[in-house]
Amino acid sequence: MADASAITQYEARLRSEELRSVINYHNRLYYELDRPEIPDPVYDELLNELRAIEGRFPELITPDSPTQRTGAAPLTTFDVVEHRVPLLSLSNCFTGAELEAWHRRAAERVGVDSFPITTEPKIDGLAIALVYEKGRFVQGATRGDGFRGENVTENLRTIATIPKTLTGEFPERFEVRGEVYMSKSGFEQMNAGIGEQNLERDRQGRRPLPLYANPRNAAAGSVRQKDPSVTAGRPLAMYIYQLGWCDGPRPESHHETLQWLAAMGFAVNPEMRLHAGLEEAHARIAWWGQQRERLDYDIDGVVLKLDDTREWDRLGYAGREPRWATAFKFPPQQRTTRLRRIEVNVGRTGVLTPFAVLEPVVVGGATVSMATLHNEGDIRRKDIREGDTVIVQRAGEVIPQVVGPVLSLRTGQEREWTMPAECPACGTAVSREENEAAYYCPNGSCPAQQIRMIEHFASRGAMDIEGLGERMAQALFDAGLATDVAAIYDLTADNLMSLPGIKEKGSANLIRGIEASKQRPLPNVLFALGIRHVGFETARLLAEHLGSLEALLEVDAEKLQEIGGIGPVVAASIAHWTERAENRDIVRRLVERGVNPTYAARDVSANGGPLEGLTIVVTGRLETMSRGEAEDLIRAGGGKVGSAVTKGTSFLVAGADAGSKLAKAQQLGTRVLDEEAFRRLVAGEEEPVVLDLQA
Repeated sequence: MADASAITQYEARLRSEELRSVINYHNRLYYELDRPEIPDPVYDELLNELRAIEGRFPELITPDSPTQRTGAAPLTTFDVVEHRVPLLSLSNCFTGAELEAWHRRAAERVGVDSFPITTEPKIDGLAIALVYEKGRFVQGATRGDGFRGENVTENLRTIATIPKTLTGEFPERFEVRGEVYMSKSGFEQMNAGIGEQNLERDRQGRRPLPLYANPRNAAAGSVRQKDPSVTAGRPLAMYIYQLGWCDGPRPESHHETLQWLAAMGFAVNPEMRLHAGLEEAHARIAWWGQQRERLDYDIDGVVLKLDDTREWDRLGYAGREPRWATAFKFPPQQRTTRLRRIEVNVGRTGVLTPFAVLEPVVVGGATVSMATLHNEGDIRRKDIREGDTVIVQRAGEVIPQVVGPVLSLRTGQEREWTMPAECPACGTAVSREENEAAYYCPNGSCPAQQIRMIEHFASRGAMDIEGLGERMAQALFDAGLATDVAAIYDLTADNLMSLPGIKEKGSANLIRGIEASKQRPLPNVLFALGIRHVGFETARLLAEHLGSLEALLEVDAEKLQEIGGIGPVVAASIAHWTERAENRDIVRRLVERGVNPTYAARDVSANGGPLEGLTIVVTGRLETMSRGEAEDLIRAGGGKVGSAVTKGTSFLVAGADAGSKLAKAQQLGTRVLDEEAFRRLVAGEEEPVVLDLQA
């Protein structure tokens, strides 16, 4: 994003022309075709940059500028409806200072110091205007370009939450405005249904039906179906958020208007709140910033409106936006930045994972300079190139990911990327197994693998050695103190203190942690060895079969396949690991140093683990671990992993985008934990903090 304060008029003219072209292109994709290529936060960035340039150089404003109008022209496949009162969009605030500036400007125009404000979640759906005559629904139209929209009346008649006839008292003729949306759980079920249809279509040799990318696209596409029966089969709903024009008297406040509309039979968002002033409204915004994931629909901010509707006409509009309302947008989970280059990381099993080196950008409140690219196939599929302007996402991920390039911003200077033929850490020729996406380094002595292996060995769920993380593993390896996992048990307080920054207390604590790890159960030790394809559940099955660590040296692939839950690929991987001389040496050295637990079935919970007797379900994206790792911790603590929320579920661990399982937990009154509370539960705390879903 260019700095409008630091460019010349000539540069501003060129950039504003480019931005107008790009934004108008994306307006058509979003409003007309329901096929957006970029997320809303990225669009907001482009629009805000254009606003900043036009603010500094007002002579560059043109009548067709996206800052002067809303949306795109209506589709020609539907009849066109002229909006009696323009259906325009809201201004956006991204910081507390911007929100205070909006409040100050509105207060000055009204002639007061403060004013009552309403807030409600900003649903990510499709804006719709409904017209009623004599209590009957007669017309429904999309926003379109704000002045003209598409007539989608017959499709809207199929949505249950849109009343066809009204109750109580109502004006002769009036319009209401709201948002048609699809719930997250409904979206998941719909896409799952399409997936099942595609299985049958595949058997018939027919092309698969496309899946929808997100609930907003699904809602917009469903409303614009040519056949109303298709719309009727989609899980759509609508909340009314405002009275449009009205032929007759109307309440004098916005919150009373919504109560009036609710009495007629309209669905009004129950999360709407009235506040005495900006301070209360700001507190509600902060609350939503923490609680929005509990909703079963997507929101990207909070809408604020001056409650006194008599002042709306006095405040009027600024360009395409009303002065009496604004939208506070949450910190974006997606941003655009430049991908400088692609580099490769070598993991503990030798897998080569490409990652993006980015121009630093703030995403979701954190500065991001690197992001995962998963594998070469993913890069090819998304057509990501070095030098691209890319969309970066940090929605619940510890390591952000690159969603894809913004193709409309390509210059022709971008460079295609290929996986290196040699391991960047040791120079060994890389390999790729048949039917697998990943390349890997086959050198078991590769320095990068050994460092990652030490880090994994010491991690929670494995040997759980506190203080032995990524930096310590790197320092120990670089100093030659631990070049493999068995060498950890040769460390002393004295040689630890030879490392930079390590004090006597820290070295003593680490030695105690290493010594305590010798008592870890056999499943944890087997998992800690980092054998390819062996997660904690497989390690538990293996432990029941082996009974001791030493027995690992006697396994063969055929006998392993006799164990229920271990297939030929996993069995071959375990056998291959034990055949390598360096791995056999590690096992022997671990046993010699006192790491030789025995195991009988159910030994993990024999001593009354902290999760014994509990059934725990995990859903959504967790920040510090994968869902599989969380489930491994549950089993390691003696608990049972549930696949669905039922009356017998003890806890639901809910990460980002929890969806239908969270809704089910609310319905059943199941206790819900966030990730930190789950960690405390695993650690054995008696009273974990349970999320309050009723606030």
